[in-house]
Amino acid sequence: MGRFQALFLALVISLIAFNQNHVGANFSKSMYFTWGAQHSYFSADGENVQLVLDKSSGITISAPGFSQKDRSSSAASKSTCWILFDTIMAQLSSKGDRHDEIDFEFLGNVSGQPYIIHTNVYTEGKGNREVQFHPWFNPTADFHNYTIHWNPHEIVWFVDGLPIRVFRNYELEGVPFPNKQGMMVYSSLWNADNWATRGGKDKIDWISSPFVAKFQRFRARACKWDGPISISQCASISQANWWTSQVYSKLSYAQMGQMKWVQDHYMIYDYCKDTTGRFYGKIPLECSKQQF
Repeated sequence: MGRFQALFLALVISLIAFNQNHVGANFSKSMYFTWGAQHSYFSADGENVQLVLDKSSGITISAPGFSQKDRSSSAASKSTCWILFDTIMAQLSSKGDRHDEIDFEFLGNVSGQPYIIHTNVYTEGKGNREVQFHPWFNPTADFHNYTIHWNPHEIVWFVDGLPIRVFRNYELEGVPFPNKQGMMVYSSLWNADNWATRGGKDKIDWISSPFVAKFQRFRARACKWDGPISISQCASISQANWWTSQVYSKLSYAQMGQMKWVQDHYMIYDYCKDTTGRFYGKIPLECSKQQF
């Protein structure tokens, strides 16, 4: 399969534990293995993929690269008693020490405790923009859509069509924004119990392995990365570049209300509201800006 990178993207993935229903997409033609190929399973028609984590290895699959655009992908996790690994539902990332990255992950926890949806943004190798949520549903009971919408105006994270977070482009006001590097799509299942489980306090109970994540309905509508020329081409306003139209420049009033509901009831951490001294009393610049 040929590789390509993109600048703007619309990414959607679905994650589940037990549901076996098929949704029209073909992982076998869209993804390839980065590592751990022996810990995966594609359905015969290529429409579904299953990732497996045991004590010997996890797995990462990748889709060709993008520049910037809009969304599409879905996945789910299964465990009998411990969810202490890290499931990357969708991650966009370039390469190198000064890489850009957009994260959409499940962090592990002790059985019976709420799951954690983890989001983050890296620009030129710098992250520390974490926002976390408890899901308002059981993410192992059925498939759900997890969407990253990335265009020249903003990055939006959606769960089942509800926006949960926005990171707007305030580059002209001194806030770095990921728009100058092509990125690839990654989905992974790996052991992160050194940090993802209450700072590494809880460790995986390998007796409960193997752990399984099932994905279906992968969609990636993107502006293909063809080198530095894509920076201007993918961001130009034209009928072909539908993701640059005004309708995608910010959330609608209805979507703002949906995001407020999610954040008021289910957000458990926001780096902009961190009072632990993590940022040495200097709140990141974007935290004083509107995010919609």
